[in-house]
Amino acid sequence: MSESIEYSFFESVIKSFDKAAKFTKWDIGILEQIKACNSVYRMKFPVRIGDNIEVIEAYRVQHSHHKTPCKGGIRFSMAVNQDEVMALAALMTYKCAIVNVPFGGAKGGIKIDPKKYTSFELEKITRRYTSELVKKNFIGPGIDVPAPDYGTGAREMAWILDTYVAMHPGEVDSAGCVTGKPVSQGGVRGRTEATGMGVFFGIREVCSMAVVMQKLDLTTGIKDKTVVVQGLGNVGYHTAKYFREGGAKVIAIAEWEGAIYNADGLNEEEVFQHRTASGTILNFPGGTNLKLTTDALELECDILIPAALENVIDGGNAPRIKAKIIGEAANGPLTPEADEVFATKGTLVIPDMYLNAGGVTVSYFEWLKNLSHVRYGRMEKRFTENMNKHILGQIEELTGKEVSEGEKLFIEHGADEVDLVHSGLEETMITATREIMDIWRSNPDIPDMRTAAYVCAINKVGTSYAELGIFP
Repeated sequence: MSESIEYSFFESVIKSFDKAAKFTKWDIGILEQIKACNSVYRMKFPVRIGDNIEVIEAYRVQHSHHKTPCKGGIRFSMAVNQDEVMALAALMTYKCAIVNVPFGGAKGGIKIDPKKYTSFELEKITRRYTSELVKKNFIGPGIDVPAPDYGTGAREMAWILDTYVAMHPGEVDSAGCVTGKPVSQGGVRGRTEATGMGVFFGIREVCSMAVVMQKLDLTTGIKDKTVVVQGLGNVGYHTAKYFREGGAKVIAIAEWEGAIYNADGLNEEEVFQHRTASGTILNFPGGTNLKLTTDALELECDILIPAALENVIDGGNAPRIKAKIIGEAANGPLTPEADEVFATKGTLVIPDMYLNAGGVTVSYFEWLKNLSHVRYGRMEKRFTENMNKHILGQIEELTGKEVSEGEKLFIEHGADEVDLVHSGLEETMITATREIMDIWRSNPDIPDMRTAAYVCAINKVGTSYAELGIFP
């Protein structure tokens, strides 16, 4: 059995980078530049909470400037530290490169437990954090564009936007300083479900590859595959939703308080409503309680999707994992030792660094919308509908046959913003999956899909630096 070795999150990222770098042809100096964090901003600022002054610790890391602006979420958590933010920023660089989103990687974090503060107090903290970023030129539509992450959402992004606008009066593109905003504040439809949907699209594309499925002794496609999801937050919820709707069986869902199991499948919405009402997923009607959250990870299943926090699977528990495919919806849920165990076992790990790129992909669409100042679909929706109606009418007239009402509505439909966003996300994930798989197939010495993904990212970032003329 492999021993579990303690790595910091950033050390795990560096270890995976170095593992892949030997399969590239870049000079060592370029590789060192690619993996280094360019700018690390660690700040402490006072905020009045009740009758007291609290000193808040916060970070913003810009990992790479090979493309600008930088892009990455802001998380509110007591686990926030410099190492974690650096690791997440690095992953953002590689993630954006793989899915062809023209941003450098960044990440931010505020070391607080958001549950301990009122909405008004959180607003004060968020606005003060934003003003600190503005003072050091660490935010702006062409500089660095934050987004939601663990512990934050559209509300916090609206506060960031309002603070930025107040400090930059008259800046016409100011809405592009942050993404993940409410739609009413310049957000884009489809952002909420984007990461979970991207996870589904990526795994679905892998499962459509007959040669890959044959090696795993699985049938091609998603239908009837058994799935275990760890985490019922936004990502886990939507991932479970799309798999269930795609014909898979979500046989177990795990959260920090425990896990539930049903061999015939669970409905994520019903589980979510039960948890909202009772405060726990346990004792869900029709589900069997599992003693430990980790029990769900070790169930017999086709696909395991860790969608919570990092390092939940390591060298210690990896040998007990029975899933044939692991889709990393969370950031860094596997340690390097776990990767080695799964490579030996023949388990396919679909890596986080591209699989959970749905959020940044749709954030890119939102940023483009903010810069163009027009809603997707506004210019062409009615034109497309009118043209489709005309074509359909001509077909019915020539054939003498009428199309059913349901089919007619489907064919005549012109794309709304959410349709275009979902379509763009599907195209992005399918293209990235195929590109990574082609790299893996073209070099039999590459041990796993994660290494192939890193090779893809390193080559794209290295090419950007070379084309900029920084490295002759």
